[in-house]
Amino acid sequence: MWRTHTSARTSQWSALAVLCAGQLMVILDGTVVSVALPAIQQDLGYSSSGLAWVVNAYLVPFGGLLLLSGRLGDLVGRKRVFVTGLSVFTAASLLCGLAQDPATLFAARFVQGVGGAVTSAVTLGMVVTLFPRPKERAKAIGVYSFVQSAGGSLGLLAGGALTQTVGWHWIFVVNVPIGIVAALAAGRVLAPEPGIGLGKGTDAAGALLVTAALMLGVCTIVEIPGHGWTSAHTLSFGAAALALLLAFVARQAKAPHPLLPLRVFRSLDVSGAMVIQALMVAGMFSFQFLCVLYLQKVLGFDELRTGLGIFPVSVSIGALSLGLAPRLIARFGPRLVLLPGLALIAGGLAALGRVPVDGSYAVDVLPALLPLGIGFGLAMPSLATLAMSAATPQDSGIASGMFNTMQQIGSAFGLAALSTLAIAHTDALLDDGASNASALTGGYQLAFRIGACLVAVALLLAVGLSRSGGTARRSTAVEEKPAAESASR
Repeated sequence: MWRTHTSARTSQWSALAVLCAGQLMVILDGTVVSVALPAIQQDLGYSSSGLAWVVNAYLVPFGGLLLLSGRLGDLVGRKRVFVTGLSVFTAASLLCGLAQDPATLFAARFVQGVGGAVTSAVTLGMVVTLFPRPKERAKAIGVYSFVQSAGGSLGLLAGGALTQTVGWHWIFVVNVPIGIVAALAAGRVLAPEPGIGLGKGTDAAGALLVTAALMLGVCTIVEIPGHGWTSAHTLSFGAAALALLLAFVARQAKAPHPLLPLRVFRSLDVSGAMVIQALMVAGMFSFQFLCVLYLQKVLGFDELRTGLGIFPVSVSIGALSLGLAPRLIARFGPRLVLLPGLALIAGGLAALGRVPVDGSYAVDVLPALLPLGIGFGLAMPSLATLAMSAATPQDSGIASGMFNTMQQIGSAFGLAALSTLAIAHTDALLDDGASNASALTGGYQLAFRIGACLVAVALLLAVGLSRSGGTARRSTAVEEKPAAESASR
């Protein structure tokens, strides 16, 4: 019996390793491209406006298909959806690496975004169902959160190293052997899941509405820097996306087999976690994008030094997500652990809002990055735990997809809003006669401060959530007791 129990535990953690390997590839690809954009532009002859679509061609299908992909995992089996997504992502990565012209790279990046969405949408749901025991689930979510949180920073380091040493093509080609191994391993270690059947949730009209709404919404957001917030393009496309989303919600309230059962949002923990996550990611994303620009354009770092400069964030996220955070969540509950995490993130962004034009990395940047990493290492596992707290096995895929969708919407909105404000403030300072470095620094400072305000709003919501009389900690204790009794029997 002991051997059987040990074998089952080993199988669980092997499955988690495969899931996280696939998720890490997808997350890395969201940022690994950013440091290679100048090399891609020079090699393939992209225009300045066209270059943005190397990123956007991935983000639009990724953000638009997460919700649908998560529900498909519930219906036809999450293992099947995960392996399919991983295969599509790997094949598209090879096409990206072989691209010799802008059109080919654009098309391959779009397909890569589709594969990334299908892979990511079901991962958290599979993690939750793999680990029903609260303490082990907290550890597993900590590992998943580390991959989610630190993957972006690791992507900057990997992108800089590969671009400088062997060329930008390899930021895509390196995914191919990893993806093949992960797909083959998934076939062996992931338990088969038949799903609840297409008849329990097939809603073609709802699928069309939500996919169109999300893709159009993400497309509108990522194009704001080029068109402006009050342009006819932004207002018309944004209104169309909102209308489609409202039509989808109305459809789900009446559909006999809804794509997104609205009962998922009855839990205050779930609804609150989704909103808090969107605000946190919107603010935090200013660090990931604008801190890179500050290091490169103001302090003069190259791609590799930039990646190394951001790397302490990944280290601190890992130390918290993989070690302390799961124990704190198991003892105090995710609501209470979330509060110091958000406070540290807001403090770190506020500190970045004071970086000077003649700043020093060790004195001005690193002391701000460490609380960012520690805070994110506490907040992300807490939010993932809250977001999945009310998900049944039949709904875990759609809850996972919704969690990732809110993350993508938050990051896309944060990037569009904060970069636009930074550019506008920089232009105003240049008009007033400031030097280029001083104007750039002023723009970045403003964006970091606004990012800190967004996270501060998330903190206020989290305080309200913690005082709402929830039973996160008590329910954990209740779940642990039967589990312990079962194990003793």
